[in-house]
Amino acid sequence: MTGQGEGAARRLTIDILRYNPQDPESRPHMETFELDEAPSMTLFVALNDIRDRQDPSLQFDFVCRAGICGSCAMLIDGRPGLACRTLTSSLGERITLAPLPFFELIGDLSVNTGKWMRAMSERLEAWVHSDADVDLTRLEARMEPELAEQIYELERCIECGCCLAACGTARMREDFVGAVGLNKIARLRLDPRDQREDADYYELIGDDDGVFGCMSLLGCQDVCPKELGLQTQIAYMRRKMLRAALFPG
Repeated sequence: MTGQGEGAARRLTIDILRYNPQDPESRPHMETFELDEAPSMTLFVALNDIRDRQDPSLQFDFVCRAGICGSCAMLIDGRPGLACRTLTSSLGERITLAPLPFFELIGDLSVNTGKWMRAMSERLEAWVHSDADVDLTRLEARMEPELAEQIYELERCIECGCCLAACGTARMREDFVGAVGLNKIARLRLDPRDQREDADYYELIGDDDGVFGCMSLLGCQDVCPKELGLQTQIAYMRRKMLRAALFPG
């Protein structure tokens, strides 16, 4: 029975999509768990309580519990978010949880975001490119604080996969690099240590699998746990590329 008085704990009902693709007998199905809400409870705490007290086979990921690692991303009432940063008090008494779409499913709420992120980073060569014989001290050269702040802002991405889970283009284009990939290129373009020309970046993302595939639905920016201006970066690079194509040289 749900407590209605002031300070009374709510009785939460959590519906979780269960499926283990490694088990040939497993079939996707919803399973319901109930527990009493504790003060300041997050979904991370609720899921651990379920695994400790009701079903030790429940699969979900976590590392930092501080919204930094991105491991606990999942669909929360249909919206991508981080379990460790979502208070149950911000949700209704009945909560539905499912794994992030788009990524390879490991089991239940656990998906393999790392496999996709690594492949995307290798495809975009998302690291600082410098000449082999460059003076290594140049890599630690002084940088203007304003520029360093711009680069740091883009580096706050935790690669949780929420932006891709909310992206309409990613559902239609398997090779779309997503906001997370375009954000990496935007960061490298700002970094003076990266010696590539704009044309090099454009070759990597100047097609429908890059900036021109984005439909500007703002899903990525709406769900980003770090509140990064992802659409602003995508729009900026799109304008730069169009200007370079229309007015070469």
